[in-house]
Amino acid sequence: MDATTPGPLAPDLLDREDVKRALAEHDFAAAFALIKKWGGLSQNRIAAACQLTPGKVSTIISGQQQVTSFDVICRIADGLRIPGHMVGLADRPWENRPQPDSPDPPPSTASRSSDGASWRPSATVDLAADLTRSDLVMDRRTAARTVAGAAVFGAALLDSLESWLKPPPAAAPTVRRGQIGRREVQELEATAKAFRAWDHKYGGGLRRKAVVGQLNEVASHLDEQQAPAVEQALFRVMAQLGGVAATMAWDCGLHKQAQNYYLLALRAAHAGGDACFGANVLAGMARQMLYTDRPQDALELVRLAQKGARTSASPRVRAMLHTREAWAYAAMGRTAAFERATQEAADVLAESPVADDPYWIAYFNEAELAGVTGGRLLDMARTDPLEHAEAAAASIRDALTTRGAEASRSHALDLIGLAECYFLLGDVSGAVEHTHRAVDAAASTQSGRVRTQLGQLYPYTVGRSTSSTVSEARARLREVLSI
Repeated sequence: MDATTPGPLAPDLLDREDVKRALAEHDFAAAFALIKKWGGLSQNRIAAACQLTPGKVSTIISGQQQVTSFDVICRIADGLRIPGHMVGLADRPWENRPQPDSPDPPPSTASRSSDGASWRPSATVDLAADLTRSDLVMDRRTAARTVAGAAVFGAALLDSLESWLKPPPAAAPTVRRGQIGRREVQELEATAKAFRAWDHKYGGGLRRKAVVGQLNEVASHLDEQQAPAVEQALFRVMAQLGGVAATMAWDCGLHKQAQNYYLLALRAAHAGGDACFGANVLAGMARQMLYTDRPQDALELVRLAQKGARTSASPRVRAMLHTREAWAYAAMGRTAAFERATQEAADVLAESPVADDPYWIAYFNEAELAGVTGGRLLDMARTDPLEHAEAAAASIRDALTTRGAEASRSHALDLIGLAECYFLLGDVSGAVEHTHRAVDAAASTQSGRVRTQLGQLYPYTVGRSTSSTVSEARARLREVLSI
């Protein structure tokens, strides 16, 4: 492969935290397995790119052979176009050479529409139709290549959302007249609710195309002239389906597509007059920014949510927004602000009458607050374990006790977080025990986020090969992360 040949990996693959950790640790068994899974490369393709035999790649993935040769590491970096710093090398010669021109994928409809100007309901309908049609015809690998670009952030994102604070313009009349009644809308609402419940419990993208198809159908109904009350209700259903599609796309590793659906959901909530759900969408967008290490953008999104829904947000929604705010402060290392926002969340939640809360926020209870708080303390414990690790473990234990295994995805994330706390505290036996429990829990969900978080544990098991129990835990982690 010469210096101008493009690499075989999709651009977002090398941004994955589990891939970056595997490469930094020279754990090419995990790296090759992850490249097979998320990059769609076969062992033969990896072997050809890296000038290795397929048999050699097979023994590396199985853990029978480690890569220690400097020459082989260079061939892997050059063949797969992995920047030198990711594997402990100097910049490779091809990193500073211009690449041949290649056509960029067409800009997503959501990006084009959100840049500007119009938040008209008809534009939102067009956006939904275009986004869902293009998504439905793409298979998983094509989608990964097409929407692998990074999510929009900074001023380009935040300025485009200012119209969220303005009343929606009046809808232009259409020629066709719709025949949807309240009963059909209720059926669509029930479907959206069922999809949300599935996603919240299990995660993953097993039903993503079904959600996208339902979104497309709602867009087709809105393309006809419906009664005003029916139209508003349909926009609210579109917003809820868009939010589910966003989290499912995110769980599949399609971060740009997830943002596109978040933007659609926000615009649909705006058109439907549902400021409370719009605030929830902005909180989801903030969480995406936090996962991509952009806490200031996340904080701005939370403030936008709080401002736009200050008169309509239910107590649980306000408490949830406080936790997103606290999360941003934790990522910035602002411990006092984190503690203040977390206490505000607890105070609001304690006063929350259940009857006033919409169904989609019912998950946010004391157990969820404990889990989120423990996760943020764990974030801070990675840089200061003596100060925060014990508190993180205590909070996560509270979440585990309260919500139990039926929470599936959240239960798995709690176990992963608690295992990492024990590693940070130096309790290897506790860490190994909870690593095994986390692996077992991960088997019950298809969530990509669960597997990404599970990858956080792997580096703790490297270099502890003298312990048979740690080696066993490492082998189980490798097995799950390679699926």
